[in-house]
Amino acid sequence: MPERLIGRSGAEMAASLRYNDDGLIPAIAQQHDTGEVLMLAWMNRTAVEETLTTGRVCYWSRSRGTLWRKGETSGHTQRLVELRFDCDADTILLLIDQTGPACHTNRRNCFYLAVRDGAVRMISEPVKDTVA
Repeated sequence: MPERLIGRSGAEMAASLRYNDDGLIPAIAQQHDTGEVLMLAWMNRTAVEETLTTGRVCYWSRSRGTLWRKGETSGHTQRLVELRFDCDADTILLLIDQTGPACHTNRRNCFYLAVRDGAVRMISEPVKDTVA
């Protein structure tokens, strides 16, 4: 159980997480001060360790097959405030401070589609990019 990790280092925690057969773990990014859920992405052990070491969130891009440092091309970075993991150690919750939109569609979060009254509705529009 994850309780055995209390007092251990971040590297020990990263090694003890339950990654899937592809060596990945789902990571939910949540704005630390508002509780807004921004996105879900995947991390491998290297991404977890880099995130803990640098304080800048790093994911694993399944489409590109490489590490993806959030914001390295867009400027829409995520600064780690706290990393949490669930009771089964198979899902990560990243409490972050988001700069700019989190979604590649230029929306504040990736959850801009909702089923309302039996139909899919768009519930948020892209935001103006304020990152210079």
